[in-house]
Amino acid sequence: MTLHRFATFSIHLTQQAEHALSQWIEPCLGCDLISAGAIRELRSDGTHLHLHLHNELGFPAEGYRESLSRAVKALLLAHTNAASVEIEIEWAVSAASITRQTLPGVKHMIAVASGKGGVGKSTTAVNLALALAADGARVGMLDADLYGPSQPRLLGLSGLPDTRDGKLQPMIGHGVQCMSIGFLVDEESPVIWRGPMITQALTRLLQETHWENLDYLIVDLPPGTGDIHLTLAQRMPVSAALIVTTPQDLALLDARKGLRMFEKVNVPVLGIIENMSLHVCSECGHEEHIFGSGGAQRMADQYGSELLGELPLDMRIRVGADDGVPVVIAEPTATLARTYQTIARRAAARLSLRAQHAASTVLPAVIEA
Repeated sequence: MTLHRFATFSIHLTQQAEHALSQWIEPCLGCDLISAGAIRELRSDGTHLHLHLHNELGFPAEGYRESLSRAVKALLLAHTNAASVEIEIEWAVSAASITRQTLPGVKHMIAVASGKGGVGKSTTAVNLALALAADGARVGMLDADLYGPSQPRLLGLSGLPDTRDGKLQPMIGHGVQCMSIGFLVDEESPVIWRGPMITQALTRLLQETHWENLDYLIVDLPPGTGDIHLTLAQRMPVSAALIVTTPQDLALLDARKGLRMFEKVNVPVLGIIENMSLHVCSECGHEEHIFGSGGAQRMADQYGSELLGELPLDMRIRVGADDGVPVVIAEPTATLARTYQTIARRAAARLSLRAQHAASTVLPAVIEA
């Protein structure tokens, strides 16, 4: 092959690769890698392609790097004339500027909310936090459900947190930094506080905890749309929210209120998670939609949001929660854990895209009548 033909072939090969990449939707980001700005370098050397995905991948990918590499390599080999493909993948979570300024040590706050109690919000939140940590992120959990704190039990934690330099030191459960009012009051003692006291307590738990170099601080909100939600949205640098619901109409009615509340205070909703989507009989394998089917998808379509994933009604989720060893930790290679992992990656990836687009435009939180 002459030098001219070699150069022409290389250019053509790179163009083939660009076209193939522009047509392939990366499952976590929900868009192609070129549009996501995730490609640092794409070059060809004869029949060899080299692709370097860099920090703009934007979400933790330690456990995803290998499968992503395989998928992209297969794509390029199938849709170009390349004889071989080499792929490098880097990732980093960039801090939101408003969070970095007002809450040192935290890059992003993600609120996990439900309009109705009993839909598995707290269990979903802790498993998502652990899934992000398993992918290489540094993760914290703020238990903002002050009337019914459950994260200490879910993470298998007890005792009083230490203090240093006037700040509370988060308790560590399965590698996740956690702070909860449950560490400071007796487990069986009710919290009987009115609005101003609740607001003050939440602010202190958040700002007077020494969060150490977190990529994500997951905030487990109480059900409903009350004082805690408004305090968080108005006074805290919340990057985005996730809505947890079950498929039944009653839960969806309240979940819609939660989604609309975040819209009104200019907090983007990354998507909806449908919990208890179906039940699979442990004896015969029969699948049954006990709480109905398709409700969260219809809600996502109605409000221009996205269904990030569906979780089954499974006894292992309950057992892990009660034992303080959530299923993502207890059975990390099981289908359930992989489902949580997929949802967590999708949420983090979509947050990274929103963070890029919002870097130059920050809307203030407002309350509409």
